[in-house]
Amino acid sequence: MLAAAPYAGSVRAAIVARKDAGRADLSEMLGHWLACALSPWLQVYPDAVLVPMPSSRAAVRRRGESPITVVAGNAAGWFDPVPSVAKVLVTCRRVADQAGLTSAERAANLVGAYAVSRHRRGPLSGRPIVLVDDVITTGATLTEAGRALGESGAWVVGAAVIAATARRGPPLARDHQESYGGGKRPIPGR
Repeated sequence: MLAAAPYAGSVRAAIVARKDAGRADLSEMLGHWLACALSPWLQVYPDAVLVPMPSSRAAVRRRGESPITVVAGNAAGWFDPVPSVAKVLVTCRRVADQAGLTSAERAANLVGAYAVSRHRRGPLSGRPIVLVDDVITTGATLTEAGRALGESGAWVVGAAVIAATARRGPPLARDHQESYGGGKRPIPGR
């Protein structure tokens, strides 16, 4: 899993504004940050399909779209050739708000929450998959999405996110913290 930046400061403010305040004008900037995290994956797997994490039906109704899908499209535009963005994951059931849950509670909350739509499996056939999301906290969401894709026969090679939250805990837990890709790397093809 690669992240472009820590989930703090202006990065956090931009993600929150895009998701919760409808700031569509931030999609291009967030797409660039996501492209920084995607770059290593796409150098190794240039034919990878980008699979954005699905928003709940209620969130899509409230926002009018899935912000991470829009941002993933912007990120894809930084590459040549442009990778496919496939909206193949769907939510199967409601989940509790993840804020305030422990890592174990988040994992339990998400069991069986995602599936691959039967009508959308075509773009996945034999191609490497990179999951994309805006923020990673414990990895439970991406793990559950990877499970759902794996059960459908998809080949998930990794994940890229715009930002990762700071992990707290004993040093052993911090040693396994996600990598930060650094937002100033050059993007291939640009």
